[in-house]
Amino acid sequence: MKKTLKKCLSLLLICSLLLSLAGCNTSSKPAGTGTTASSEATSELSSEASSDDVSTEAAEKETSYPVTVTDQADRTVTIEKEPAKIVSGYYIPSSLLIALGLSDKMVGIEAKADKRPIYKLAAPELLELPNVGTAKEFDLETCASLSPDLVILPLKLKDAAKSLTELGIPVLLVNPESVDQLSDMINLIATATNTQDKADKLLDFINQEKEMLTTSLATADGTPNIYLAGNSSLLSTAGPAMYQSGIIELAGGKNVASDISDTYWAEISYEQLLSWNPDYIILASDAEYTVDDVLSDPNLKDCTAVKNNHVYAIPGDIEALDSPVPASILASIWLAGILHPDQVSTDTYTKEMNSFYETFYGIKK
Repeated sequence: MKKTLKKCLSLLLICSLLLSLAGCNTSSKPAGTGTTASSEATSELSSEASSDDVSTEAAEKETSYPVTVTDQADRTVTIEKEPAKIVSGYYIPSSLLIALGLSDKMVGIEAKADKRPIYKLAAPELLELPNVGTAKEFDLETCASLSPDLVILPLKLKDAAKSLTELGIPVLLVNPESVDQLSDMINLIATATNTQDKADKLLDFINQEKEMLTTSLATADGTPNIYLAGNSSLLSTAGPAMYQSGIIELAGGKNVASDISDTYWAEISYEQLLSWNPDYIILASDAEYTVDDVLSDPNLKDCTAVKNNHVYAIPGDIEALDSPVPASILASIWLAGILHPDQVSTDTYTKEMNSFYETFYGIKK
């Protein structure tokens, strides 16, 4: 009887243990489900963190006013509030202001605005604005009467900047005479006007095009000698200190006037031009003479560029691409297509030009 009782107790204990183990296995499933839920929660937190990072990055790019910047004359300028009324006395920042979406905030513009096709094509309202004169004859009275929150002037107008500053009007002096200085000007004006996001997109385009040219031209055969002639005269040329010299170099050419160091634009003689004997003669966009004038010039009949019919004018249908406007990278693409067509297709310029002006100026060609 005792043996039978022991057997029963043993069976009951075994059954209890089996039920306990079964219970443990059943409880492990919610734990697994809990782990999955935890992963989803972690994923959601990561997504939220990523979104927060983007928001933080965007917030960091926004200008907090008052803001103090250093302009390209090394002047410290404080801007108390986001400018709602802007005067530009220089066509280069005027073009940039359009690209940054600020044309509606412009209340004054440089003289002879009607001579620049880009205004008519991208922001015709600018043609109705009061003009504040030129770098040679700046109209200080008109500028001040517009009560601007910000004025942008070329470096040579330091005296006008001083007078406006004494009136409590913040002025930025700009001097985009190199590729790096152009980028600095874009960042400077973007910070002053709280448009860094748009400036970043513009700089990204420029940098991508520069990288494309550098990569494409790495296999180019030789570096042609280039003579770049000025607007007013064939015998006026850009020295190495000029922005135009950088356009030539980026296109895979060599500026024959690279040894000139005492001036920006140099006046030379026919003898000097013939001694350089350039492979190509390139005319400025706004040249007052034509390619045919150069080709038919009897003084240049022995010049290699003329003998080979290698005389071209930089495009200027929309704006002068040989000046340091934001679109000037297009001049290098155009010139590379002429100098190195095996590396840079001549169609590249047309494609990139159309893309640039549609994206940043709303101009469709």
